[in-house]
Amino acid sequence: MTAPTTAARKGGRWIEQWDPEDETFWKEKGEKIATRNLLFSILSEHIGFSIWSLWSVMVLFMGPEYGVDPAGKFFLVAMPTLVGGVLRVPYTFAVARFGGRNWTIVSAALLLVPTIAAAVVMKPGTSYTTFMVVAALTGVGGGNFASSMTNINSFYPLRKKGWALGLNAGGGNIGVPVIQLIGLLVIGTAGAAHPRVVLGVYIPLIVVAALLAAVFMDNLAPVRNDGGAVKEAARDAHTWIMSLLYIGTFGSFIGYSFAFGLVLQNQFDRTPLQAASFTFIGPLLGSLIRPIGGRLADTYGGARITLWNFAAMAVAAVVVVYASAQKSLSVFLVGFIALFVFSGLGNGSTFKMIPGIFQAKAVARGLAGEEAAAYGRRLSGAAMGLIGAVGALGGLAINLAFRESFLNAHSGTPAFVSFLAFYALCSVVTWAVYLRGARSAGRPATVEAHEPQGARQPAYADV
Repeated sequence: MTAPTTAARKGGRWIEQWDPEDETFWKEKGEKIATRNLLFSILSEHIGFSIWSLWSVMVLFMGPEYGVDPAGKFFLVAMPTLVGGVLRVPYTFAVARFGGRNWTIVSAALLLVPTIAAAVVMKPGTSYTTFMVVAALTGVGGGNFASSMTNINSFYPLRKKGWALGLNAGGGNIGVPVIQLIGLLVIGTAGAAHPRVVLGVYIPLIVVAALLAAVFMDNLAPVRNDGGAVKEAARDAHTWIMSLLYIGTFGSFIGYSFAFGLVLQNQFDRTPLQAASFTFIGPLLGSLIRPIGGRLADTYGGARITLWNFAAMAVAAVVVVYASAQKSLSVFLVGFIALFVFSGLGNGSTFKMIPGIFQAKAVARGLAGEEAAAYGRRLSGAAMGLIGAVGALGGLAINLAFRESFLNAHSGTPAFVSFLAFYALCSVVTWAVYLRGARSAGRPATVEAHEPQGARQPAYADV
């Protein structure tokens, strides 16, 4: 293994050779380079999440003079999740096409478009259609997650992926509570008539993130788009099973993050300031705990952590249903914040499962060493884009469920009941596919999977 070198080609710094599974290379050079790229990836993704969730804050500034009813506001905050989910697929492939560093610069700079547009239109008298279009533009912030995770996945060895991906995603997720906290500070000081102050904070931060990515990040030349890997991942049942589970974890996190303030306003008649006082707490805790979910998955197996996590989410949903029916704000906050915490924990454990699953499939095919690791990276990188996109669309489903629930029942209770049923389904799927048949002594379970005839079945209980 020769030392990595950087060359000025394709418009940026390129590392020509990269082998994180080689422990000597990792200790001598790889870890330092990977850590540097991780730090600035987190910064860019953090701001991306803030802009993606911008309208969860803007709707708190929209009083009666804006002429938008509660159902319209739920639809408004749902639009970014739809666009962000769709953009995650092309953003995944952009890393290999343009380079991780180069695309981080571009994707960060693109955040200026929805931010400046919001500053222009955020005033009474603007049409609802205009608000919808501008809200849709913030979907570019959701796309940042896919490219960032795909990039960092390539930098780290399998044994470190859970922690690294958890840090990257958790640091990005914190962008949601941070912008909500800034919204609270603006409402509490300048008042609800000054939403542009929030936007004025983020415009210079976007520029700084793009500049820092240009100075400190690298592109990995060995990372290439692989159409065959995408097709293979799309045909693999585990890609879609993990998409279902990621809807339950990340879909819940982002959906609740966007809807929390509106639920408090409509379910418990909170003022914008009162709602903003609580909205940042759940997303903050959920973001902080995501790396811990990855670390627990590294230690005990992602499938085990994910199973228990969905069980805990179901219990929290029961608490929320009870509090919603009893109109108890204190109990509701406890249950809802618990949902955020467990969704964050599950985000870390489910994303750790993805590379583990495809590594297990490689071993089942008879591959070993770097050949197995390369197969795992190839398939998991392709699968992450698809899984991340579908999971983000879960946030759209949550906001639409709240919209219908308040529109027809004038309460969020029916929506929470449906979420409870979904968490129960995810628990059953996790157990049946990844844990069923595991021995009490710790021997891994096996599942039926798409494997070539004659290949031994892969073990997934410890992924």
